[in-house]
Amino acid sequence: MKLLRVLVLIALPLYCFAGSGCPLVEEVINKTIDSQVSTDEYQTFLKPFSDGPSTDKAIAQLKGCFLTQSNETLSKVGELMNIIYESKWCAAF
Repeated sequence: MKLLRVLVLIALPLYCFAGSGCPLVEEVINKTIDSQVSTDEYQTFLKPFSDGPSTDKAIAQLKGCFLTQSNETLSKVGELMNIIYESKWCAAF
């Protein structure tokens, strides 16, 4: 299940043709790593992309994983995403 979450986060930029260039991906990632955004708010934000109860449950679990992390860890995830966006590998797509 953890691998699936990582793959989803990696695949999101590819959905918007890599690089940051997709404000929706940036907003999803920012809401994911923002400890001030509750699980309910997060689910409401992602509701248009939900396929049903099983997807809603997965979204809640994903946000729950990030809510249990320290602010330092969340900050580092944000830095990681910036590094990925700025990498030459992503720019090739």
